[in-house]
Amino acid sequence: MKAIIYLNFIISVIFTLCYAYQFFYIFVGLLKKPKVFENEKPHRYAIIVSARNEEAVIGQLIESIKNQEYPAELIDTFVIADNCTDRTAAVARNAGAIVHERFNDEQVGKGYALDWMFDIIRREYAEKGYDAYMVFDADNLLDPHFVAEMNKTFSQGYRILTSYRNSKNFDSNWISAGSSLWFLREAKFLNNARMELGTSCAISGTGFLISADIIHKNGGWIHHLLTEDIEFTVDSVIHGETIGYCANAILYDEQPTLFRQFYAQRLRWAKGFYQVFGKYGGKLFKGAFKGSFSCFDMLMTVMPAMLLTLLSALLNAIAIPISVFTGSSETTSLVLSLLQTFANFYGLFFILGSITTITEWKQIHCKKRWKVILNLFTFPVVMLSYVPIAVVALFKKVEWKPISHSVSRTIDDVCNDKISV
Repeated sequence: MKAIIYLNFIISVIFTLCYAYQFFYIFVGLLKKPKVFENEKPHRYAIIVSARNEEAVIGQLIESIKNQEYPAELIDTFVIADNCTDRTAAVARNAGAIVHERFNDEQVGKGYALDWMFDIIRREYAEKGYDAYMVFDADNLLDPHFVAEMNKTFSQGYRILTSYRNSKNFDSNWISAGSSLWFLREAKFLNNARMELGTSCAISGTGFLISADIIHKNGGWIHHLLTEDIEFTVDSVIHGETIGYCANAILYDEQPTLFRQFYAQRLRWAKGFYQVFGKYGGKLFKGAFKGSFSCFDMLMTVMPAMLLTLLSALLNAIAIPISVFTGSSETTSLVLSLLQTFANFYGLFFILGSITTITEWKQIHCKKRWKVILNLFTFPVVMLSYVPIAVVALFKKVEWKPISHSVSRTIDDVCNDKISV
């Protein structure tokens, strides 16, 4: 039984050593303001939106694109109506987007849809001469300065950029609030810190920019794992790209409100991370060994760290009844060790959630303060749910499935939901 206690200690030490640098990120995020760039030149952009049965929200996204404080003649919006059975295509066309309908039940997923659209743009819109592409999901809303701010950072030479991912439905319930807070934390205390330190940031699903040079070099979008965004990030870092971050380019995203939606989404993410780790883990380790901190950072990002927590808890859960049955004197220590594992997990995310809530208070769109405070206590529970989901993802066959979106709000609706003082 003592061996299990020692193993718990070893797992704790390994976890701390691997992720201690992210605590340093917190201090960087607290002490250093995001970089602000002024020198810029106008670039031409193609905005690409992959949408599947998104008639309820696609119109509001296109409206927020049309209301950008950036020359309208330099922006074209392309919508992929991907295997739609509703009025997504018609709503997008009526809103002013260039719509192409795709029907393919074999190559399913956002990565395949993006590749299909890039090929169409190459063949039919080459004369436009786009400098870069911006990729969004249909449920997104853009701050009016989004494109202009991204253009400032793109003008500094970054060939890939990510943005500040906020939420348009923080106040729906504890699930959406927990998910929202995680992405605010990712923006402020991961990507912002990486940008300040000159290492590579990470793409997170939506709201990112890719130079046309990269798409042309790759021959389109070549990443088709379940998490095509993190696959693209890892592949780019391995090939020496430094992904930038634009803190002033604010994107509003819809988070799931039902646990079955949350479960399906996170299950795909967990499986996708395993896929990326299996395909690129060796190259990341090799790059880290050669001195690339970005490779080390991405290796820690895709490594199944949750399984370390689960392994520790599982060993204790198995050992406790054995200890009781055999009358071992270590029973109390094992019980305390198990409780400490979960207490440490809860405490860690309570602290992370609290720090993020304090620093991003003005960015949280929720009229009721008590909901924001209550979320500090439920946020660790949301994060703890990743542990069993990560286990299921190990053994379950997971396929890409669309997540239903129904929060139909304009950018003004979201921005008027400020926390009451």
